[in-house]
Amino acid sequence: MRGGFDNPLRLKSLNHISLLCRSVEESIAFYHDLLGFVPIRRPGSFDFEGAWLFGYGIGIHLLQSEDPDNLPRKHDINPKDNHISFQCESMGGVEKKLKEMGIEHVRATVEEGGIQVDQLFFHDPDGFMIEVCNCDNLPVVPIAGEVARACSRVNLQMMSAQIKQVVQQ
Repeated sequence: MRGGFDNPLRLKSLNHISLLCRSVEESIAFYHDLLGFVPIRRPGSFDFEGAWLFGYGIGIHLLQSEDPDNLPRKHDINPKDNHISFQCESMGGVEKKLKEMGIEHVRATVEEGGIQVDQLFFHDPDGFMIEVCNCDNLPVVPIAGEVARACSRVNLQMMSAQIKQVVQQ
């Protein structure tokens, strides 16, 4: 990246992640009831079971495993494992909800230059790890040649409008 942001594929944004599930219905309930994703229409031409969800500007595509009994099971919560991360408004509120729902989680803290970032890690029903953090406390500092930016909190009004627009389509 000499002298600027290099985008050879002309990417615009993250569209979705796909997750293989033991039970699509159980995963829909988890992502909807805990994380606030809403089910959206998926193409009827698909010849396999699944569901699409949308929230926070990204989609989650849930795919029913053809062999759910042989999907690997993860029990240990390892913050260094593959995961997706969401920023939140209240770490205390998130932890309270996880406890109320009986969801096992691990708390971690990162400190850099006097700035503290709190993190909570937990698994979805199929063992995919999710992080919730107040990562917007930590500025994004480029290695060289770029302007520093800070992570910003999700504009909830904008997010709600996006969800309503998708649901109405």
